Amino acid sequence: TAETASTATDVEEGQRLFQANCATCHGPNAEGTSEAPSLVGGGAAAVDFQVSTGRMPMQMSGPQAAPKPPQMDDEQTAQLAAYVASLGAGPAIPTEQQVDAELGDSANGALLFRTPWATCHNAVGAGGALSEGKWAPPLDEVSEQNIYQAMLTGPQSMPVFNDANITPDEKRDVIAYL
Repeated sequence: TAETASTATDVEEGQRLFQANCATCHGPNAEGTSEAPSLVGGGAAAVDFQVSTGRMPMQMSGPQAAPKPPQMDDEQTAQLAAYVASLGAGPAIPTEQQVDAELGDSANGALLFRTPWATCHNAVGAGGALSEGKWAPPLDEVSEQNIYQAMLTGPQSMPVFNDANITPDEKRDVIAYL
C-alpha cells in the first residue's frame, strides 16, 4: 500500500501539501477546527478516498463534499496520505488483493449489500437522496479501491464498516456484487 511504502521524504512532502491545501480548514496540525474535522488518526485510506475522488480539497462549504476531478496527482495523494498516517493510527489503504472483485463472491455480496447499503445507495447501487441536502452517490463508476475505502472510513453520512462488523472478505464480496 502507499502507506507502508512511504518514506520520510513522502511524509515531509505530504506535510508541505497539507499546509498549502488543507490546514486552512483542518488546522495547522490537522487537529480540526469548527470548519472541518481532525485528521489525527484518520488514516491513509480516508485521505486517499477524499483526495482521489476530488472531494477534498473542497471548493466551498456545503452539506456534503461532491466528487470532482482530483486536484492532486497520485504521487501527491500518496504523500498527503503518508503525512496524515504519520499523525496517528487509522485505516490503511487496502491492498490490490483486498479489492480484487475476481476473488469475491458476488452472490454473498448481493446479500450483504441489501441490508446496510441498499437503504441509501439503492438496491443496485444507483444512489439516492438523503436528508438535509445530502445524497448517497451512485456506485457504478467508483473504483474498487474507493468502495473499500468508503466502507473503512465512512465518508460524509455513511457509517464506518470496520473489519469487526464487515470482514475484509465480505467487503470484497460487496465489491464483486457491485
